[in-house]
Amino acid sequence: MSDICNRSVLKVGPPEIPSLAFDSRETTAGIPGSAGRDWNESSRLPVVQVSRLSKTFCSGRKALSEITLNIEPGQMVALIGASGSGKSTLLRHLAGLTAGDRGAGEIRVLGRAVQRKGTLARDIRQVRSRIGFVFQQFNLVGRLSVLTNVLVGTLGRVPVWRGTMCWFTQAEKQLAMDALELVGMAEYAGQRASTLSGGQQQRAAIARALVQQAEIILADEPIASLDPEASLRVLEILSRINREKGITVIVSLHQVEFALKYCPRVVGLRDGKLVYDGSNADLTPSLLSEIYCCRDSQQYSAPSKPDVVALDRPGLTSAAGS
Repeated sequence: MSDICNRSVLKVGPPEIPSLAFDSRETTAGIPGSAGRDWNESSRLPVVQVSRLSKTFCSGRKALSEITLNIEPGQMVALIGASGSGKSTLLRHLAGLTAGDRGAGEIRVLGRAVQRKGTLARDIRQVRSRIGFVFQQFNLVGRLSVLTNVLVGTLGRVPVWRGTMCWFTQAEKQLAMDALELVGMAEYAGQRASTLSGGQQQRAAIARALVQQAEIILADEPIASLDPEASLRVLEILSRINREKGITVIVSLHQVEFALKYCPRVVGLRDGKLVYDGSNADLTPSLLSEIYCCRDSQQYSAPSKPDVVALDRPGLTSAAGS
């Protein structure tokens, strides 16, 4: 049993990146409005601060180019753009799973430095423990029960020996059951993860992020492999978590109609550059054609106004009757 638990730990977390050279609590002068502030003031700062982030792959292709972006607390934000535009790459940088180009660029999440000038913070594991990452491929361990997979979200807070032996307290199990109840999966708690459908596995992965007690959720194309009904359910759950718990959600999506419906704020990327950042209500077909480099602007048409769901967030437009 302990061997299986060890494999589950390895499967959930991507490999560590070496060369960690500074503490995440250090203040930074590179991000506007943050110079001279203490990291404990994070509640008064954007939850995500990105300044001049670039990423160049070994092939020489520029995946991200001078990205500067702030995300405010409690927002639900969609990242849209064509395949290869940099959506997934940006999310992985925000989570500290990979480092940007050396010499420039900085990311802070929840008031803590994630990386600076191509180097990850020394205490990046502590920062990651506050960030829930929902992967496209679910990253569940098929031979473990749904409940145990969700309990993996506690591993950042429990002693290593307890995690290795799958020894979880009753309070931790109840927390996992509460999360499964929220995503509509409580009845599957004792079932092996390998028997679930794709939509069910993704909902279990979201429950894992909730058990992690993440303060921000990054979802990398969470509905890419799901059917329309399962896609709607997953996005409804993310929207409910954002609305009821106030957790900031950043989700990358290929389906523009879902981005417009569920995310009041939309960020558009094209060829690694930020080309749109604004309200879903202001994203016209012509702007969408620019983001996707389409000649036919009707290919990406927005739903009618009554269908646009815009949560009540400062500075964002809400659709009438939503």
